[in-house]
Amino acid sequence: MTILLEVCVDSAEGLAAAIEGGAGRIELCSALELGGLTPVPSLMRIAARAPIPVYAMIRPHAGPFIFDGADEEAMMIDIDAVRAAGLAGVVIGANRPDGTLDMPLIHRLKAHAAGLGSTLHRAFDLVLDADQALEQAVELGCERILTSGCSLRATDGLETLKRLSAKAAGRISIMPGSGIRPANVGEILRATGAREVHGSCSSPVESRDPRAVAFGFEARRMNRTDVTVVREMHRTIKAAI
Repeated sequence: MTILLEVCVDSAEGLAAAIEGGAGRIELCSALELGGLTPVPSLMRIAARAPIPVYAMIRPHAGPFIFDGADEEAMMIDIDAVRAAGLAGVVIGANRPDGTLDMPLIHRLKAHAAGLGSTLHRAFDLVLDADQALEQAVELGCERILTSGCSLRATDGLETLKRLSAKAAGRISIMPGSGIRPANVGEILRATGAREVHGSCSSPVESRDPRAVAFGFEARRMNRTDVTVVREMHRTIKAAI
């Protein structure tokens, strides 16, 4: 049995670290500190040279996954940029104000991304009825759902993740994500039976430029993809098989 490690990155440096550390797929973003936004086209072009599949986040702004007509237009253009860059797929999702999945919008995004792979992102975790949302994700034809089991962290949502995996019954992959580290990935895989897992594999780093911090151009402390953490996660996953 093979378990795939997907690593989310938001820079060319992070991309290189994830690949060197043994990631099997990349979720390409910008602004991971905001949960991940659409990456810029230049980063997409760089990522297209990666030896592993790269899926680009399609999320035009921070905040709730509730999108209007202008947001939809932006997401359609971003999907075109993903295709033009030659990436493998997109990461999409949207909610209605009542918390349910915005199925008409996601259907349109999915149709516009025809020929590309697709992941339903953590808009899924904001729904009130995860079992209904699972069936909707299957209807959409997405390859997988990235989810923490509708909890803040995957370790808190193990029972839901386990139930969703059983109900999915091979129709769609349930990919645990959020707060997954080498110390807990084995427990999560054993509890859920997941065949793929998602993590940032990052470590905190201090800014080396106090002037950049003072001017507001850089945070004093940031998280960056750490090749050592990616390697450790990869080794732990292999040992858990």
